[in-house]
Amino acid sequence: MRTLARLLLALLVIAGATVTRAVAEPASVVVDEVTAQKIEALSALRAGAPAGQSKGEAIELLSRQFLGTPYGADMLVGSATEPERLVIDLRRVDCFTYLDYVEALTRSTNKDQFVANLIDTRYTDGRVDFSHRKHFFSDWANTPRIAATDITGALSTVAVTVTKHLNAKADGGTYLPGLPVVDRAVTFIPSAAVDDGVLGGLRTGDYIGAYTDAAGLDVTHVGIFVMTPGGPVFRNASSLAANNKVVDSPFAEYVRSVPGIVVYRAQ
Repeated sequence: MRTLARLLLALLVIAGATVTRAVAEPASVVVDEVTAQKIEALSALRAGAPAGQSKGEAIELLSRQFLGTPYGADMLVGSATEPERLVIDLRRVDCFTYLDYVEALTRSTNKDQFVANLIDTRYTDGRVDFSHRKHFFSDWANTPRIAATDITGALSTVAVTVTKHLNAKADGGTYLPGLPVVDRAVTFIPSAAVDDGVLGGLRTGDYIGAYTDAAGLDVTHVGIFVMTPGGPVFRNASSLAANNKVVDSPFAEYVRSVPGIVVYRAQ
């Protein structure tokens, strides 16, 4: 899995030939044939879901269709000096684009809806612009369109809240030149405190962030909590050499590898 947050990806962004680019009008965005077929198939799957399917069930169903999808780094295109492009490429995903696509698909029954919902998920106020891209996981719970509710503090009495100066490096620089530093309260549950009580409060479809104590960042990786017959797993786009694709990792094992977790529940 990727070990840096989306904002670090933006620093390394590349305009590769395989990246799908939007035209001026988002509704007429052109995608590659494989991606177009996948969007249609996944939208049809969502449209055919049984009445009363919960949001968590929809997230599990749609995210499951990506298992085995190759990991792809640096998927987004745009910076303070390079125009933002709407990237839609389901052939490869990183951990953040994976969540973008799944969240947008839960609200879409056709391609046009998917494109519109992806924009609303990825960008504050639906504006396809680098300065409006949701570079931080905590943007999902703090900037419109609000995609999820932060339930971390409600899951554990020992949850910790710290003020993060997002985008500010410890040496005084910024991760993303041209963007401001944002002060934000970030709540996390220390890994050692993720016990049976916390697990009992988690639901399939909850979005999980790997908290980091590094200056200027909120999380370093994201994925989805899924309860399976064999136990809980962390469904994620993994950049680890042993995986390099979307996989289900044992949840407890993953949690032990990070300082703590941030939990958002999809709206």
